[in-house]
Amino acid sequence: MKNLLFLLLAFFTLSCCNKDDDKPKTELEKLPPATQTGANTFGCLLDGQAFIPSGGINPLDCVYQFVNGGYYFALQGNKRNQNNTLVGISVGTQNLQIYQNQTLRLSNNEMGNASGGYFYGASWNYTSSVNDGELKITKLDTQNQILSGTLWFDVKDQNGVIHEIREGRFDMQYTQ
Repeated sequence: MKNLLFLLLAFFTLSCCNKDDDKPKTELEKLPPATQTGANTFGCLLDGQAFIPSGGINPLDCVYQFVNGGYYFALQGNKRNQNNTLVGISVGTQNLQIYQNQTLRLSNNEMGNASGGYFYGASWNYTSSVNDGELKITKLDTQNQILSGTLWFDVKDQNGVIHEIREGRFDMQYTQ
């Protein structure tokens, strides 16, 4: 009887194991889920590799505020790469109000526009009319200060290399 009980217990224990648990995650699966609860998450694929802000003093920040007669939105995520170089991804608006269910073109970093940015080492590089992208605001809850959305863009760095930011998603509680 003890042997039968042991075999049944072993069978049920082994049947609970999932062979997929050992399977490595894809870069896309490493990103946080696309939620709209104010979970304070941000992630994207940077040149095909998962980029999730981490470490440092302020790895993730989101602001949406009315200043000097205009609205300004800024989301920035930072992390250090394997060479300990600071890498940052950002999106924002300058003097441009945003709305829920709105899609904005990420273009030149100037007043009245939305833009995307890529930081590496000591240099910011921004989207342009040629290397552009898209920002979709899927939730804007001004009462609970939650801002969620998706993004993608291309940006050319100071060396002429075009970086692809894809599958971006964020779900942030913003400050005013």
